[in-house]
Amino acid sequence: MVRFVKLVAVFAFGFGTSMVISQVMEKTGRTPQFENGEVKVWKTVVQPHVPLPLHRHDHGRVIVALTGGVMNVVSPKGEVEAHPWETGKAYWLPKMPPGATHTDENAGDKPIEVMVVELKNDK
Repeated sequence: MVRFVKLVAVFAFGFGTSMVISQVMEKTGRTPQFENGEVKVWKTVVQPHVPLPLHRHDHGRVIVALTGGVMNVVSPKGEVEAHPWETGKAYWLPKMPPGATHTDENAGDKPIEVMVVELKNDK
């Protein structure tokens, strides 16, 4: 009986933990992964039609699509540049021009997840 109770407790804890993790991953946003003097790495999840806040990129970066889709890069003027990202493939995005900003919006109906590796010392 004690073993059964322990097993149920472990299952319940694991189930509760996985629910919390899945709830965190359901939101649009960034999760830091790693950073040193050369690179900054984060995972981004973008839910359908829930854009990231307005931001800019001062460095070039590699995007690795963990779960692909079409990401629209939208300028403050409303200009849209579509980026189709295939699951499992990597893409290069250069640094942005001085003063430029954008937001990213998932144009599809499923979440897009990417790993971003930003090069800090690109020239």
